[in-house]
Amino acid sequence: MNTMDQAQIKKTRNLITLVSIVIPLAVAILFKVKIPNVDLSFLPPFYAIINGITAITLVAALIMIKKKNMNMHRKLIRFSLLLSLIFLVCYVAYHMTSDPTTYGGSMAGIYYFILISHIGLSLVVVPLVLFTYLFAWQGNYEKHKKWTKISWPIWFYVAITGVIVYLMISPYYK
Repeated sequence: MNTMDQAQIKKTRNLITLVSIVIPLAVAILFKVKIPNVDLSFLPPFYAIINGITAITLVAALIMIKKKNMNMHRKLIRFSLLLSLIFLVCYVAYHMTSDPTTYGGSMAGIYYFILISHIGLSLVVVPLVLFTYLFAWQGNYEKHKKWTKISWPIWFYVAITGVIVYLMISPYYK
């Protein structure tokens, strides 16, 4: 448990808010940037695997906390955060170097529902996860548990649907 004074808590909350705004704005801006003659076509399966590992790691973290193994839970959550950051970097890099891929299958309605819910919830999950983490960092486990009941399922859904979106769109990559 780390102790933070009120000034540190306020700074951290402001930083989380800033990061939660800057990430989607930066992603949107970087999607407009196209870097020619760079082939990062190997990244989509890689970041789908990262999403899958994130989902597995989140389940393992849940199991560890149910077993009261806080140390392993903490390590798994930190690893999940790292994986999510690696995913974000790879995702943006790929989209800065590649043209968009259009889904062409017969399950377009399902695909776009999953894709839109995945994108929408990926915007929401950043502040939810960071604030949930902050509460644990502060030792406010009661608030951490309350927020986890919302943030964990959304984070898990975003990780799982990232894999599903990849599996559905991958036949249409050029």
